[in-house]
Amino acid sequence: MRFARPRSLSGLILLGFALVSMPLLAGVVSAALNITRLSASSERLVLHGVEATRYTQAIVRQIAAMERSARLYQLLGRAELLDVFGENRRRMETVLDALETLPGDGARQGLIAELRRQIAVVATGLSSDERLEVAAALRNFAAVAQIGGQLSVLAGRQIDRELVRLQEDTNRARTRLLWQSAALVPISLGLAFVFTLLLGRPIRDIDEAIRKLGRGELADPIRVKGTTDLEALGSQIEWLRRRLLEVIEERERFLRHMSHELKTPLANIREGTELLLDGSVGALSPGQTEVASILRENSLNLQRLIENLLSYSAWQVQSRGLSLADVELGPLARSVLDSHQLSIGAKRLAMRFQVAELVVRVDRAKLRLILENLLSNAIKFAPVGGTVLVQAGPGEPGWWQLEVADTGPGIPIADRPRIFEPFYQADTPQTGYVRGTGIGLSVVHDFVAAHGGRIEFVEDGLSGAHIRVVLPLQPQSEGVENPYTRPAVHNLH
Repeated sequence: MRFARPRSLSGLILLGFALVSMPLLAGVVSAALNITRLSASSERLVLHGVEATRYTQAIVRQIAAMERSARLYQLLGRAELLDVFGENRRRMETVLDALETLPGDGARQGLIAELRRQIAVVATGLSSDERLEVAAALRNFAAVAQIGGQLSVLAGRQIDRELVRLQEDTNRARTRLLWQSAALVPISLGLAFVFTLLLGRPIRDIDEAIRKLGRGELADPIRVKGTTDLEALGSQIEWLRRRLLEVIEERERFLRHMSHELKTPLANIREGTELLLDGSVGALSPGQTEVASILRENSLNLQRLIENLLSYSAWQVQSRGLSLADVELGPLARSVLDSHQLSIGAKRLAMRFQVAELVVRVDRAKLRLILENLLSNAIKFAPVGGTVLVQAGPGEPGWWQLEVADTGPGIPIADRPRIFEPFYQADTPQTGYVRGTGIGLSVVHDFVAAHGGRIEFVEDGLSGAHIRVVLPLQPQSEGVENPYTRPAVHNLH
């Protein structure tokens, strides 16, 4: 039989608060009952003690008054003094009746009975006409006074006993409350922990699912177990994951189709341009040759963009694995630079090429694409007559670094967190007739991640973008698939 629990998040939270608060509420109620009982006991003790003290004091005064009136009657023999004795005796009886109603032990009741008897003996003797009997009756006042004193002592002892009993009750109540608190706190903490797990696990699953979507990890289905509303939210995130996969597939299918459609007219344009430059249709004037060269350059750029689109999906797969080899950095960088000489000459750029003769262990194809994309990006944004820097060499211990910079408009700080995302383009003016696709820097990003490196933006006073790629001297071994992780991107001053 499964535990019936609320199906909504709000219901589960309310149930959690109720169950966690119940032990604490029970402790508060128990403490209140104990305090009420102790308060009633102390109040009863004070009330009975005050009344017993007042009655015993009244008994002592009445004994003195009766003895005074009896001795005056012995001396003077006046009948009104005997009436005064009777009045004092009635007051004494009233006090004794009140004292008997108070809680007490058998000793006090016995003393009260003996006091009544002695007072009756005195009253009987005073009513006699014989002086000897009157004198004998007056001698009983010593016993009456002694009984009155015993009642006072007995009242004090009773108060002491009640105080001791109240103190014992207080100690027992304190101990009971301490044990209850010691038992209730772990119970409350345990219940809070259980409900934290019930609430935290689906929320952690949702958080992890959102993080995976943000990282582009769309392969694993999203399952959230918990309350109905959290499971519904998990289902919505799973729907979003499937929709993202569909969008990605549609985008790649669109890119493939459009790229293939564009390649045929582009090939015709390139062939026509080459025929013009070769002189196959006649000699060209210098101005016509310059225009034809510009057409060929831009057709080459357009071809490169289309090839990037066609191979983008393949690059994403290739970025997960490395085929490592020892590569001479200088010759590789020079060959990449030579492939861009036409673009460099067309914009009359000044090249600062400072590449050390260093042998590095890298994936040659990936490093070449990193160089090509960074260099083409710098050439594209550099102004006519500007400067492009290509620099590579040893870095911090265990690392080497590659830097590419230009004197163009640079990359705004607000765009830097997203500049390496696929198809993202900053609002930066660029020269040339063919606008980029936003794939080049994304490929750089992925291939740097595959080597376990990082990308840095350097602020060194140049007006344009200055990007530094830091790669390890010993990346992961060949054939070991490197899980895709985004390399760190830093701003360095």
